[in-house]
Order: sequence, then structure tokens, then C-alpha cells
Amino acid sequence: MGYHPITPCLWFDREAEQAAKFYTSIFKDSRIDHVSRFGKEGYEFHKKEPGTAMTVAFKINGQNYTALNGGPDFKFNESISFQVSCDTQEEIDNYWDKLIEGGEEQQCGWLKDKFGVSWQIIPSVLGQLMSDPAKAGRVTNAFLQMKKFDIKKLMEA
Repeated sequence: MGYHPITPCLWFDREAEQAAKFYTSIFKDSRIDHVSRFGKEGYEFHKKEPGTAMTVAFKINGQNYTALNGGPDFKFNESISFQVSCDTQEEIDNYWDKLIEGGEEQQCGWLKDKFGVSWQIIPSVLGQLMSDPAKAGRVTNAFLQMKKFDIKKLMEA
């Protein structure tokens, strides 16, 4: 068997193209590769105006994604999220501030963007801190008090 890449497909009601533009504006090395559009065919089923984006193929940091305008039947929830590992507080602040625009903060480095997609903006050092039995409890107590992660406070815990 050959190598078969896995492409996450994000189901939107009507916001696929706007979401792809939003995400590719935030992350470096990102682009929209292709947009397919609804025609008049099948309107009785999809109820989308001709010319509306059907699917948007885009790439973030080398990972392929598809955004689909599939209608209002399904909504995003926290059972699926995207983790962004950050080396510095500046990176955390940058991604957090951009992704939270129009969205909502949640606990422990989680946020929900304006499209309802869940993100975890986490410091790359977190795994190391949590694997140290002498620090893990204190680090956990520290991050349970946070929405956006503060690396300095985690390191001090």
C-alpha cells in the first residue's frame, strides 16, 4: 500500500470560503489551493446560490484541509480541536489574539473561533513539564486557573 495523506474536512453551513481565508491569513506557509463552486444543478437539494463556494482546498503549514459548505445540519464541538504548539509567549499571544477574534475564550488554552472551531494554543514546553512528577501537580494547578496560557507562570509553578 502506498502513502495516502489524510485531509481533515471541516463542515460549514455557508462560511467555508470565509473560514479558509481567515485561517490562511493567520498561519505562515498557508494558502488556498482551489475553490469549487455550486452551479444551478442540484439547487433543490443544496439550496446554495450558483457561484457559492462548495469546497475550498487549503493548506496550513503543509497540512491539507478541505472546507465544505454542507448546510446547517452539523455543528462543530470540542470533541475535535486543533492544537497549535508554541515555543514563546509571543507566539501564544499572536495565535490566541487572531483566532479569538469574534470567538470565545475557554479554559486551559482552549478557544472557540468565530466559526465554532475549537483550538488549543499550547506552549511546546507543556509536555515536558507534565511528564515531571515533581512539577506536574503544580503545573496542573497553575493552568487550571488560566484561559490563555502564560508560559512564565507555568515555568514558575
